[in-house]
Amino acid sequence: MQKLKFAVIGTGFWSTYQIAAWRELHGIELIASYNRTRQRAESVAQQFGIPHVYDDVDELLDRHADELDFVDIITDVDTHSLFTEKAAKRGLDVICQKPMGPNRDAARQMVKTCQDAGVRFYVHENFRWQTPIRHLKAVLDAGIIGRPFKARVSFCSAFPVFDNQPFLAELDKFILTDIGSHILDICRFLFGEAQSLYCQTARVNPGIKGEDVANVLLKMSTGVTCYAEMSYASLLEKEAFPQTLVSVEGELGSVLLTNDFVIKTTTRGADGQRKTEQRIANPPAYAWADPAYAVVHSSIVDCNRNILNDLQGDGKAETTGDDNLKTVELVYAAYDSAAQNRVIHF
Repeated sequence: MQKLKFAVIGTGFWSTYQIAAWRELHGIELIASYNRTRQRAESVAQQFGIPHVYDDVDELLDRHADELDFVDIITDVDTHSLFTEKAAKRGLDVICQKPMGPNRDAARQMVKTCQDAGVRFYVHENFRWQTPIRHLKAVLDAGIIGRPFKARVSFCSAFPVFDNQPFLAELDKFILTDIGSHILDICRFLFGEAQSLYCQTARVNPGIKGEDVANVLLKMSTGVTCYAEMSYASLLEKEAFPQTLVSVEGELGSVLLTNDFVIKTTTRGADGQRKTEQRIANPPAYAWADPAYAVVHSSIVDCNRNILNDLQGDGKAETTGDDNLKTVELVYAAYDSAAQNRVIHF
């Protein structure tokens, strides 16, 4: 099979993990990179052996459009729409980091732009590809706890995220766009589409502009009532960052994804007594990944593989632009709900 050739647009902090994850896969070749700061682009190119470097994205696309198959956009969210449009107009398939766009209308337009251009559009939503989340999904699909009726999806932490990424403190909309994009997508992945939601937000940290706490109650079309909670203001007994914790209750039992990738399933045995089984869903280890973030970094490989299979015509990608737009709609519906203090119906 001929290799698919691609370019990376944006060589900031996250790009080094994204590129390293691509290098775990076969059938692709990274031929060019762009960054507005050329020195940064050259540094990453040297690290990964990328032959062509640009600080002008139009120059990159014009010179290589005929040989490129797709681009991977790894820039800040405010540039996603522009770079998606530039690539799509040149007939290139597009992969874009989350959140898809800076607002709901921009995300909708990005999907339409790619549809109108006849190119494929994917969003790199990797949290649903985390090893413990996939194991939990397998438990649910196997029917071990019967039909789920109640769930809790939690990302609550006191991790000093603003120390490492100070720009986050300047966002008017913070946790729902940053973490909510992941958590609400996990809710959809595990339990289907939402019929309604109600959200409340708060700003606990006085040094930031946006909300650092959000609680969303969702009624899913599958009948599950799902409580999604996220916080960067929660000083807990055990710091879970960067894990997502989940509990699900079903007609025949319950399943709990807790700290350290532990999955506990509780059902009734043949004697009618409660029986709890435990397994560890450790993420795979890669030499380039930070062991403290292995659950996140390893999921990049699996997300990339799923998208690559679709690009190669061997399987269907889960996180297409069309699919991720449903998550985007939930994020901004949550903001509407909090602002108006009302239930939003879909």
